[in-house]
Amino acid sequence: MEKWLVIVETNCKDAAREAEFNHWYDTIHIPDVLGSPGHKSAARYVLKDPAAGRGKYIAIYEIETDDIKKTMETSMKQMEAKRAAGRWTELLEMVSVRICKVENF
Repeated sequence: MEKWLVIVETNCKDAAREAEFNHWYDTIHIPDVLGSPGHKSAARYVLKDPAAGRGKYIAIYEIETDDIKKTMETSMKQMEAKRAAGRWTELLEMVSVRICKVENF
Protein backbone atom coordinates (compact mmCIF):
# COMPACT_ATOMS: atom_id res chain seq x y z
CA MET A 1 0.00 0.00 0.00
CA GLU A 2 1.16 3.49 -0.79
CA LYS A 3 0.88 6.23 1.82
CA TRP A 4 -0.48 9.65 0.96
CA LEU A 5 -1.21 12.95 2.67
CA VAL A 6 -4.08 15.15 1.62
CA ILE A 7 -3.52 18.70 2.83
CA VAL A 8 -6.64 20.87 2.85
CA GLU A 9 -6.50 24.62 3.45
CA THR A 10 -9.79 26.24 4.52
CA ASN A 11 -11.43 29.30 5.98
CA CYS A 12 -14.68 29.99 7.77
CA LYS A 13 -16.83 32.31 5.65
CA ASP A 14 -18.32 34.07 8.71
CA ALA A 15 -15.94 35.03 11.53
CA ALA A 16 -18.91 35.50 13.89
CA ARG A 17 -19.76 31.80 13.45
CA GLU A 18 -16.23 30.40 13.68
CA ALA A 19 -17.00 28.29 16.78
CA GLU A 20 -19.92 26.69 14.91
CA PHE A 21 -17.66 26.04 11.90
CA ASN A 22 -14.97 24.40 14.03
CA HIS A 23 -17.54 22.29 15.87
CA TRP A 24 -18.95 21.05 12.54
CA TYR A 25 -15.47 20.36 11.14
CA ASP A 26 -14.27 18.44 14.20
CA THR A 27 -17.43 16.50 15.12
CA ILE A 28 -19.14 15.93 11.77
CA HIS A 29 -16.80 16.47 8.83
CA ILE A 30 -13.66 14.71 10.06
CA PRO A 31 -15.58 11.58 11.16
CA ASP A 32 -17.36 11.58 7.77
CA VAL A 33 -14.04 11.81 5.91
CA LEU A 34 -12.48 9.09 8.07
CA GLY A 35 -15.38 6.84 7.07
CA SER A 36 -14.07 6.86 3.50
CA PRO A 37 -11.98 3.86 2.42
CA GLY A 38 -8.24 4.29 2.96
CA HIS A 39 -8.48 7.30 5.26
CA LYS A 40 -6.48 6.45 8.38
CA SER A 41 -6.20 9.65 10.40
CA ALA A 42 -6.78 13.38 10.40
CA ALA A 43 -5.34 16.38 12.21
CA ARG A 44 -6.27 20.06 12.08
CA TYR A 45 -4.11 23.10 12.63
CA VAL A 46 -4.66 26.84 12.92
CA LEU A 47 -2.12 29.08 11.24
CA LYS A 48 -0.95 31.85 13.55
CA ASP A 49 -0.50 34.43 10.79
CA PRO A 50 -2.11 33.23 7.54
CA ALA A 51 -1.00 35.08 4.42
CA ALA A 52 -3.58 37.25 2.68
CA GLY A 53 -5.80 35.13 0.46
CA ARG A 54 -4.71 31.89 2.13
CA GLY A 55 -6.49 29.62 4.59
CA LYS A 56 -6.50 30.03 8.34
CA TYR A 57 -6.98 26.28 8.88
CA ILE A 58 -5.00 23.30 7.63
CA ALA A 59 -6.29 19.72 7.81
CA ILE A 60 -3.96 16.83 7.04
CA TYR A 61 -5.46 13.45 6.21
CA GLU A 62 -3.37 10.27 6.05
CA ILE A 63 -4.45 7.77 3.42
CA GLU A 64 -3.23 4.28 2.55
CA THR A 65 -4.19 3.00 -0.89
CA ASP A 66 -2.85 1.40 -4.03
CA ASP A 67 -5.02 3.67 -6.21
CA ILE A 68 -5.13 7.28 -4.97
CA LYS A 69 -7.24 8.44 -7.91
CA LYS A 70 -9.97 5.90 -7.17
CA THR A 71 -9.75 6.56 -3.42
CA MET A 72 -10.18 10.31 -3.94
CA GLU A 73 -13.07 9.79 -6.39
CA THR A 74 -14.82 7.54 -3.84
CA SER A 75 -14.22 10.08 -1.09
CA MET A 76 -15.65 12.92 -3.20
CA LYS A 77 -18.77 10.88 -4.01
CA GLN A 78 -19.25 10.15 -0.32
CA MET A 79 -18.84 13.84 0.53
CA GLU A 80 -21.45 14.74 -2.11
CA ALA A 81 -23.84 12.25 -0.46
CA LYS A 82 -23.11 13.78 2.97
CA ARG A 83 -23.86 17.23 1.54
CA ALA A 84 -27.16 15.97 0.07
CA ALA A 85 -28.01 14.47 3.47
CA GLY A 86 -27.51 17.84 5.20
CA ARG A 87 -24.15 16.98 6.81
CA TRP A 88 -22.44 20.02 5.32
CA THR A 89 -22.03 23.68 6.19
CA GLU A 90 -22.25 26.80 4.11
CA LEU A 91 -19.45 28.21 6.29
CA LEU A 92 -16.72 26.15 4.59
CA GLU A 93 -14.45 27.96 2.16
CA MET A 94 -11.98 25.64 0.42
CA VAL A 95 -8.74 27.46 -0.39
CA SER A 96 -6.59 24.58 -1.64
CA VAL A 97 -6.23 20.81 -1.67
CA ARG A 98 -2.86 19.15 -2.17
CA ILE A 99 -2.28 15.41 -2.56
CA CYS A 100 1.21 14.28 -1.61
CA LYS A 101 2.73 10.83 -1.89
CA VAL A 102 4.80 9.83 1.14
CA GLU A 103 8.19 8.64 -0.02
CA ASN A 104 10.74 6.77 2.06
CA PHE A 105 14.03 8.27 0.95
